[in-house]
Amino acid sequence: MEVVILAAGKGTRMNSSSPKVLHEIGGRPMLSHVISSALELEPDKIHIVVGYGADQVATKIEDEFPDVPVNWVTQSEQLGTGHALQQALPDINTDSDENPVLVLFGDVPLIRKETLSAMLLEPQADELSLLTFEASPPAGFGRIIRDSDAAVTAIIEERDASAAQKLISEVNSGIMAIPAPALPSWL
Repeated sequence: MEVVILAAGKGTRMNSSSPKVLHEIGGRPMLSHVISSALELEPDKIHIVVGYGADQVATKIEDEFPDVPVNWVTQSEQLGTGHALQQALPDINTDSDENPVLVLFGDVPLIRKETLSAMLLEPQADELSLLTFEASPPAGFGRIIRDSDAAVTAIIEERDASAAQKLISEVNSGIMAIPAPALPSWL
């Protein structure tokens, strides 16, 4: 299993010169919490995609986790989640059916090991596991669209949602587990 942590965002809304993922919760950077959760799963590799403040992020994390090998991947332009994941793709082993890729976000700390472990049990060769949650109100999140069999058929971003879709309270966390061989074709 490989983990890709997306940590390239600037965090403009935080009105800070510090990279978003270095803002602290409980005395530790958000990214540190995410790495600790990932390490509980004993991944073969951890890739961290950085952009804004990349050197500052790498220095802080390497100081806190000196014995953890991290593959640092640079996303020069922040062009979204899919683009960030594409930057890590050349370093991911996509040849093995036994190699799920867990995608986490450096600014989404406090995800429990049990939640992530359950996601890794789900994906089949051509499926992904997506962590969703109920939000009240759901404003600002992508809405989960399901068919009559409860299968996810779409994720509609807030700006693209119809009035009816904006009433849906099940939303996308962005955290997912993807079978590695399927990853290139899905990006």
